[in-house]
Amino acid sequence: MTYPRLQLTTRNLFARTACALVFISSMTGCRWGAIGQNAVGVRLHQQGRFAEALQQFEAAKIADPTNPDSFYNLASTYHRMGVSQKDPKLIEQAESLYHQCLDMSPNHAACYRGLGVLLVESNRSDKAFTLLKKWATDNPQSSDAKIELAKLHQEFNQTAIASQMLDEVLAKDPNNAIAWSARGNIREATGDFTQARQNYIQSLSLNAVQPEVAQRLASVDLRLGQQAWQNTVAATQNSMQSTLTATQNGLNATQNGLKATQGTLQATQAAIANSGGPGTSNPPAASTTPPSPTQTPLPSPRR
Repeated sequence: MTYPRLQLTTRNLFARTACALVFISSMTGCRWGAIGQNAVGVRLHQQGRFAEALQQFEAAKIADPTNPDSFYNLASTYHRMGVSQKDPKLIEQAESLYHQCLDMSPNHAACYRGLGVLLVESNRSDKAFTLLKKWATDNPQSSDAKIELAKLHQEFNQTAIASQMLDEVLAKDPNNAIAWSARGNIREATGDFTQARQNYIQSLSLNAVQPEVAQRLASVDLRLGQQAWQNTVAATQNSMQSTLTATQNGLNATQNGLKATQGTLQATQAAIANSGGPGTSNPPAASTTPPSPTQTPLPSPRR
């Protein structure tokens, strides 16, 4: 997952701004007017009607020049237009408005995020790191500062540093939905889908109004389902291969046994052939000496 860019304008940025402002009760009439104009500007921005959105945000800034969210909304809209139109002047105007917002609200998380994105997109990542590191150093208790710095580290493939920072945030602030979703993003990116799923579920349990996190959870569930299917197929193939191998080994052993038996039969037959057949003995050799003639005995003399 990459470092959040223009999605900040419509999702985390404007939605948070509108919700935060609506519930502030100690406001003057002018400030209530600025709230309504900001809300209308947000809807126009979400519809891609940026020029009309700028008019509403400008009117909100005039109605309440002390509201940093109006400056942020303007900066974010100029940022979006500058990127889409590749207009460096609009980018410069957005950067100036981001700084004005931070001058008014030194811990404006969305503004830090937007300015950090702009610096990265402008090939000034070193300044983005400097910006967010200073924010985190100046506000050691700020979870938002560490989370945004961790996301920037992740963007530059410094996963170990990002993970450590998020773990530190969650150790102190275990109910931080943004930190849980950011931790899930890292685990998803590294292929740990099971743990990423748990992190996304934890984030949504703390804040159910996070459509982007719900989408990531659905994507992870799909990946896990695919993995389970692939594992089942692989296990079936391995089982079949093992069965075939065992069967082949059995056939080979049988063939070897038959060959051994055949060899024994051949040896037996050869031995029988050499001995003249079973149950017989060799006849005695015929004598070559002619038999002597029979001699008649001489009569004995009488007395």
